[in-house]
Amino acid sequence: MDDLAPLKQQHQVPDELQSCHTAIVDGYIIEGHVPATEIRRLLAERPTVAGLAVPDMPIGSPGMEVEGLAAEAYAVIAFTADGADAIYASYR
Repeated sequence: MDDLAPLKQQHQVPDELQSCHTAIVDGYIIEGHVPATEIRRLLAERPTVAGLAVPDMPIGSPGMEVEGLAAEAYAVIAFTADGADAIYASYR
């Protein structure tokens, strides 16, 4: 898709959590560079959330590894359809 904005809007991805990639995995929204480990955990635990997001594109997140640059700390955020969010996992 050339324009993911309608998909993000349809699935109520909060503006502050939006990133470059959006996927729907077994009914959950996955936004940005979310580690596969957290997606597997989400599918195993099945929490009552709309999805997971990694806002922006932090260096060191999956697909954003840059040789010679240290990984940035970042959080994987779980969010609900009504806009609530909480840290699901932290990476350093």
